[in-house]
Amino acid sequence: MARKSKLHLRELYSEENKDQIYDNVFAEIESFELPLGTSLRSVYDDQPNAHQRFMEKLDACIRNHDREIEKMCNFHHQGFVDAITELLKVRADAEKLKVQVTDTNRRLQDAGKEVIAQTEEIIRCRIQQRNITTVVEKLQLCLPVLEMYSKLKEQMNVKRYYSALKTMEQLENMYLPRVSQYRFCQIMIENLPKLREEIKEISMSDLKDFLESIRKHSDKIGETAMKQAQQQKTFNTALQKQNNVNYGRNMYAINGRVPEPKYEITSKRTLEEEDEHEEEVLTAHDLVDFSPVYRCLHIYSVLGDGETFENYYRKQRRKQARLVLQPQSSMHETVEGYRRYFSQIVGFFVVEDHILHVTQGLVTRAYTDELWNMALSKIIAVLRTHSSYCTDPDLVLELKNLIVVFADTLQGYGFPVNRLFDLLFEIRDQYNETLLKKWAGLFRDIFEADNYSPIPVANEEEYKIVISKFPFQDPELDKQSFPKKLPMSQSVPQIYIQVKEFIYASLKFSESLHRSSTEIDDMLRKSTNLLLTRTLSSCLQNLIKKPHIGLTELVQIIINTTHLEQACKYLEDFITNITNISQETVHTARLYGLSTFKGKVAQTACMSACQHLSTSLMQMLLDSELKQISMGAVQQFNLDVIQCELFASSEPVPGFHGDTLQLAFIDLRQLLDLFMVWDWSTYLADYGQPTSKYLRVNPSTALTLLEKVHRGMKDTSKKNNIFAQFRKNDRDKQKLIETVVKQLRSLVNGMSQHT
Repeated sequence: MARKSKLHLRELYSEENKDQIYDNVFAEIESFELPLGTSLRSVYDDQPNAHQRFMEKLDACIRNHDREIEKMCNFHHQGFVDAITELLKVRADAEKLKVQVTDTNRRLQDAGKEVIAQTEEIIRCRIQQRNITTVVEKLQLCLPVLEMYSKLKEQMNVKRYYSALKTMEQLENMYLPRVSQYRFCQIMIENLPKLREEIKEISMSDLKDFLESIRKHSDKIGETAMKQAQQQKTFNTALQKQNNVNYGRNMYAINGRVPEPKYEITSKRTLEEEDEHEEEVLTAHDLVDFSPVYRCLHIYSVLGDGETFENYYRKQRRKQARLVLQPQSSMHETVEGYRRYFSQIVGFFVVEDHILHVTQGLVTRAYTDELWNMALSKIIAVLRTHSSYCTDPDLVLELKNLIVVFADTLQGYGFPVNRLFDLLFEIRDQYNETLLKKWAGLFRDIFEADNYSPIPVANEEEYKIVISKFPFQDPELDKQSFPKKLPMSQSVPQIYIQVKEFIYASLKFSESLHRSSTEIDDMLRKSTNLLLTRTLSSCLQNLIKKPHIGLTELVQIIINTTHLEQACKYLEDFITNITNISQETVHTARLYGLSTFKGKVAQTACMSACQHLSTSLMQMLLDSELKQISMGAVQQFNLDVIQCELFASSEPVPGFHGDTLQLAFIDLRQLLDLFMVWDWSTYLADYGQPTSKYLRVNPSTALTLLEKVHRGMKDTSKKNNIFAQFRKNDRDKQKLIETVVKQLRSLVNGMSQHT
């Protein structure tokens, strides 16, 4: 029972538990709580008929709900019926209302169509207005960009490239970033680098044209600069002279005398003419447009490529410098060749100096100094070479003046020119050499035209004319009455005048060399000494060697030389008056004069006289008009020659060494010794030997004289025919002569065949 009770209780408990589960499931179903899977699985457990029981419980639950619904419907049925009745009553009114609403709606729709159309138009206008406002706003952003781009194009067209680059910078930095979203902006951005390259190419092309232009105009620029420098120097010189004149007038005024201011008027006129002329002179800036180089420099600087431009410019200018410094091969022939050469160089450096001062960094002082030092070395080498070809002193003087103007011009632009003035001292020596050559020709012409006779003067006027040309003083001659003769010949005053002209010519080169008066005085004295001791002496030495100069002419030459030597002190005074350097100055050189030469001309005259005497005596023996000669005559002739030799050995003129003067008679002495000793065997045996006793006796000379002696002996024999049988020695001597004559003829014929 207990077990059954427990089972029954378990069943009861189980049923109660199941009912609780079913209630929970129904509650979930009614509340529509999902998902229901878990609740439904609890219904189907392991108990039999669980599904059946669940369905039964579900039907019971449904029935309960149906009863509740029926109760509710019964409770509200009357109200529902009343509502339906009321609704049926309202139905007719509703139909009327519907018709009215439909009519009203139709009329409203008809009336609203115009409003809708106008509204749509308003909406469309509003949209357009909004779009226009947006477009205007965008255009307000784009228009400045387009205007700047249009401005850029305009600047490109009118070649304002520097401004165009600035416009590009503004476009890139300010305007384009605002409208970078538009396609046209991208196109502009892509075009800007191309425009920059185009500007660079155009600027470089303009620079090349500029470089070509200044290359062509360098000579004109240089000519203008040199002309200005020369005019400025002339102006300063005239001003200085004017000041000196004014100072002199004041000094005269102190002494109570005021000279007429002729030079002052001339100076003022000169200054006014210089001022007027200066106004007409163009500057380098007037001749060449420098804007391309400025523009190109600015453009490359803006583009950040200034260093490339500087390197290119300097490289091209160095090339042009080398071309300018290369002279023409014929430059030394005319002064115009030198002038063109200097003008081109000056023009080149004037341009560089202008670029240096108007640009920043394109040309530096270090660069121009380096370029000038290179050019200066080349210029000096060129001038050394070409000036050495100059033989005309006038051309050398003009070259010197050009170099001075050239140096002064460049010195005015700040270039050091000391080496050019050092070069002028070298050229000065060459100038003196050309002067010496020119004056040598003048001296030769004077000597050729001289008659080597004392100068005749018929009256006082002629005498004054001569002494005005030459400083001659002779109290004894002054006491003589006219007509009279001056001791020197006509060449002396002419030579003296030419020496003074030489001093003037030498002085011309010393002008403008920035040297002191002492240095100029020293140069003049040295060059004059060279003229006297070398050129004039050489001309005199050549003169006395000429065949037409006889003993009389030699004596006159010695007299002329004496007077020229005495005139040297007047030449020293002449130089002193020019340089204002006193002769008592320690470093003042003296004129050597012609004293050394006058010792030489006396020796030459004595030697020439002896040679002339020896030659005349030899010609007397060999004269074709003299058919025969006796041995007695030969012996007497020998005595005369001995007297001449005694004179030569007595040293009539100092300076001869040993038997130098006696050598003038050596040919004659050996010939006479051969005949006096009658040493034909020795002569014939030793002929042609360098140690021969009769080395200077020519076979033809000996043959000619021997034949004359032979004819003389034959003539003597004919006159003394009575005693012929008693003169066996004479017959033997004649046979010997005939034998010697044959041998001499053989030697002469052999010499002819050999020749």
